[in-house]
Amino acid sequence: MPLDTLLDQIRELVDGLGFELVDLRRTGTRERPILQVRIDRADSAPGHGVTADDCATVSRALERSLESAGSVGPRYVLEVSSPGIERPLVTAAHWRRFIGRRARVRATGLAGRTEVEILDVPDDERVRVRFSDGEREGEIRLADVRDAVLAVDWKTLGRSN
Repeated sequence: MPLDTLLDQIRELVDGLGFELVDLRRTGTRERPILQVRIDRADSAPGHGVTADDCATVSRALERSLESAGSVGPRYVLEVSSPGIERPLVTAAHWRRFIGRRARVRATGLAGRTEVEILDVPDDERVRVRFSDGEREGEIRLADVRDAVLAVDWKTLGRSN
């Protein structure tokens, strides 16, 4: 089954269970595909997101759906998890949700993985950012983004101000 069709099927089921599909990756081989599904709650906050029980609930529902529809074949691996602290930014809605936060981005026209502050998402095509030098601002086309995750300052994580 094409990834787009599979994505729609999985998104609909995850949404119906009251969660948000953050990311879907298909890896593995044709004979043994691996589906990596990351879910979240729309209202999640640090420390109050998806639980292991939530992942198990979504996993069981996805297994039933995928197997009854014959979507991935008999020898697939399904991994359901939270998006984690370095949450992927995939859609324009993800970028909008985290305006004011920092992200690490790999995109056409940027050197390596660049850290930016998310300033605005004026439409579903682009994101306005401030680069790590604190001076330069610019736009990144979302179609040019190869990979983006929220940036975590590991040195200050967990410290109270």
